[in-house]
Amino acid sequence: MSDIERSDSPERRGVATWIVEGAVALLILAFGLTVIFGSRKLGSGWTSDGPGAGYFPFYIGLILSVSSLGTLWQTVIAKRNTEIFVDHEQLKQVLVVFIPGLVYVLAVRFLGLYVASSIYIAGFMIVLGKYSPVKSIVAAVAIGAIFFAMFEVWFKVPLYKGTLDPLSFLGY
Repeated sequence: MSDIERSDSPERRGVATWIVEGAVALLILAFGLTVIFGSRKLGSGWTSDGPGAGYFPFYIGLILSVSSLGTLWQTVIAKRNTEIFVDHEQLKQVLVVFIPGLVYVLAVRFLGLYVASSIYIAGFMIVLGKYSPVKSIVAAVAIGAIFFAMFEVWFKVPLYKGTLDPLSFLGY
């Protein structure tokens, strides 16, 4: 049985903890190395008037890299934690929230904060909250209108309207 399917109980299957910890350690190592090489280009040494622009970022990247190597050593080489990090049912529950959130972030780019947020709220109320579509849409539009009035009219702080700008007919 592979580490991906290994578990403490025969009915629970998923990804082993050591695999997730190792992947996160590698991501942090890549980030740390990126910071190190970027700060070297800025000048990570000591100059005549003090530390260079990349001096402190260099050491932050070094700390991140060394820490991630230590975590990688503990996780992958020294001891493997074969407990299940997340099983398929738990992953499904996370993705039910994560995927709509990702779609919302992408929708903000085109529809703006107000319209995308109203759609997101209505969708969650209908799908996850099991509210009626009419109540959900009314609540979502009301919340969007309240936030629009609060930011655009009262505070005079324009928020992002999106590339399509579906609220342009309001004159804001």
